[in-house]
Amino acid sequence: MTVMKTSMRNFYAHKGRMALSAVAVLLSVAFVCGTLVFTDTMNTTFDKLFAATSSDVTVSAKGASDTGETTADNGKPPVMPASVLGAVRKADGVKSAEGTVFSTSVTVVDADKDSLSPSSGAPTIVGNWNANEARTMKITDGAAPQGSDQVMVDEDTADKHHLKLGEEIGVISAVGTHTAKISGIAAFQVTNPGAAIFYLDTATAQKALVGESNVYTNVNVTAASGVSDAQLQKNVAAAIGADYKVQTAKETADANRQDVGSFLDVMKYAMLGFAGIAFLVGIFLIINTFSMLVAQRTREIGLMRAIGSSRKQVNRSVLAEALLLGVVGSLLGVGAGVGIAVGLMKLMGMTGMNLSTDDLTVAWTTPVVGMVLGVVVTVLAAYLPARRAGKVSPMAALRDAGAPADAKAGVVRAVIGLLLTGAGGAGLYLASAADKAAEGSLWLGLGVVLSLIGFVVIGPLLAGAVVRVLGAIVLRAFGPVGRMAERNALRNPRRTGATGAALMIGLALVACLSVVGSSMVASATEELDKSVGTDFIIQSDSGQRMTPQAVQAIKAVPGLERVTEYKWTQADFTTPDGKTLDETAITAADPTYASDLRVETVSGKLADAYRPDSMSVHEEFAKDHKITLGSKISVAFKDGSTARLTVRAVTSSDAVIDKGAMYTSIDTLKKYVPAAKLPLDQLVFATAKDGQQDAAYTSLKSALHDYPQYSVRDQTDYKQQLKDQIGQLLNLIYGLLALAIIVAVLGVVNTLALSVVERTREIGLMRAIGLSRRQLRRMIRMESVVIALFGALLGLGLGMGWGATAQQLLALQGLNVLEIPWPTIIGVFIGSAFVGLFAALIPAFRAGRMNVLNAIATE
Repeated sequence: MTVMKTSMRNFYAHKGRMALSAVAVLLSVAFVCGTLVFTDTMNTTFDKLFAATSSDVTVSAKGASDTGETTADNGKPPVMPASVLGAVRKADGVKSAEGTVFSTSVTVVDADKDSLSPSSGAPTIVGNWNANEARTMKITDGAAPQGSDQVMVDEDTADKHHLKLGEEIGVISAVGTHTAKISGIAAFQVTNPGAAIFYLDTATAQKALVGESNVYTNVNVTAASGVSDAQLQKNVAAAIGADYKVQTAKETADANRQDVGSFLDVMKYAMLGFAGIAFLVGIFLIINTFSMLVAQRTREIGLMRAIGSSRKQVNRSVLAEALLLGVVGSLLGVGAGVGIAVGLMKLMGMTGMNLSTDDLTVAWTTPVVGMVLGVVVTVLAAYLPARRAGKVSPMAALRDAGAPADAKAGVVRAVIGLLLTGAGGAGLYLASAADKAAEGSLWLGLGVVLSLIGFVVIGPLLAGAVVRVLGAIVLRAFGPVGRMAERNALRNPRRTGATGAALMIGLALVACLSVVGSSMVASATEELDKSVGTDFIIQSDSGQRMTPQAVQAIKAVPGLERVTEYKWTQADFTTPDGKTLDETAITAADPTYASDLRVETVSGKLADAYRPDSMSVHEEFAKDHKITLGSKISVAFKDGSTARLTVRAVTSSDAVIDKGAMYTSIDTLKKYVPAAKLPLDQLVFATAKDGQQDAAYTSLKSALHDYPQYSVRDQTDYKQQLKDQIGQLLNLIYGLLALAIIVAVLGVVNTLALSVVERTREIGLMRAIGLSRRQLRRMIRMESVVIALFGALLGLGLGMGWGATAQQLLALQGLNVLEIPWPTIIGVFIGSAFVGLFAALIPAFRAGRMNVLNAIATE
């Protein structure tokens, strides 16, 4: 009880000093709990959505995926004849059955040809208005579509694009473009998953999406009273045969849930990983806080020991304070986590996915995980300072505050740090020298962990040397004030090292990812310059295939030297070694593709692969199946017959573009696949005549004005798109790392604040002998700057080393260029100085307000 009373008294006596450590715990716990609440809410939302939209039994066309979103190679959804609907209606236990038609491989545009698709990447869905949709959508304005000239749109899409009744929109599918006027607007009765949804009547949907009448993509079946879904499934399957997919509501919902759940799991674990980084940084803050509090209470602890307190009691007293800190910070963090989850839901709403707070899900495990994690991490972080406090002897009551450094412990720490750093460097070296990416990744992970721990342990040793160098460069210009700031930073290397290490972790990851991202862009750019011999690449950003009409429009553009079509399909291969490989990808292109993409060949010429009944394979495939030039491969094309193709070329497996592709000609594909089943082009390449590139670029864009689903890009555009995509990903990661950096900044603030308290008498004496308030504040700010720059220097150097090693592994995949983004690195380093200035504002202000006489009188 005495231990707890002492702990409570000390905790409340130093509650201001504990506040920033509590904030660090709060932020870390809040991020963990917020992530868990947000993802649980998303799961609840989608579970309700899938339950509401799934009929008792769903019949799908052969080839459709479990989620029903498969698009065939011809750009149309797989369909089944209307006769299936009649057979289903006759099955036992069927109350009602309804045919539906829908497609996600569509683009919808307004009258100005501007896309109405979601910008978040969610799908655009066009289907027929039916009873199943009426369960989840309520018409709020106008009426359901009746006739080919009418379409209904969901309310969120209408609001986002300011669509009104009577406005004309165009539905673009593989069949062509269908225009209609908005007849109605429907609102979601369940959560909008972010999709843009448009409804046509059944006959119009069949013609606009499939180009055929009397076909359906699905049949929704409702069970009669007393008939279970499982029994209905058996009855329907018996009635229609084995050529169709028959799923219960649970199976359909589970398939959809699994599809969404895989994405949510990736997001959840990624966010929890960044929360873990913030926790790691918070550990340094907590260690520093308790180490400084223990040092400042050395005389007090010595007196406690002198009057009979044991080492265990002192140790338990400090740990009890940490326990209180962990409990308070974690409790507040759990509450803040719910707020973060609501904020994330609002953020998702801005992208079009409207998540209702009515579905807010706080599982009992969430607060438990938050509390346990926050308390355990806080107590473990305080263990070393608590152990140090227990070693304070009764004689310390006769000394000034501040425990002397343990020289032996410092030597042991330096040796361990050097060993760990050396082991980490060896791991990074082995990673860079690895012949296989999988093996190298293991060494890279080990090298990153060991080098990081090594730098943390060796931080105090590095602080002495690095701070002196930084002081000579940055602080000496400020005269005596700068020299005092340098000496203050050097006064306690262990404290400076721990404070700098907190900032080092976040900045090391920033530097590493910057190097990797820049190297990927530079490597891809070099590969494009080296390998791509065409001027323009035309394709759909949403994955729609190229329609024959669009291809003809491209070929009609003046000033083009050649146009190359590029198709992708699957086939079952039977190789010379007798093995059968199901659903193997094969690329069919025009012979000019050999000029559009300069693929390195190991043997033979790629141009020969486009001869009749010929193909190419890549080197690894050839070795695995004992294939040489002249070997015959049986290729059973999807939706076609079987061909015996002769291998005319073996390409390098080290390519970056079209890595692992196997080629044949479109003429060969046409020979074995009926015209009606022939896959549409995945993309089209166009090469302008010499000197006519600019004119051809303009003409291509003009020719495709009526096909807004396709984008025309020259090589400059393509490189910029790649750069933007990687840049967006890095910005997202930097945003998540910001939490760790914020916690690190709190650590600098806390270190300075406690340092000011520790040096109260010293500050009073300096003020008494003539140091002005302005000079005092500048001294503290300069001390903060040099600590921040110390952490930045270590972090950026370490991160660049990690990034350079990671690039060596990427080189095994063909990304051979190492590029250091010096503007980013220098910008982060300079930004760290401003971080130091910002962190010192409050401690410097408080120091400047000290009463000189009271400060001098402080014990």
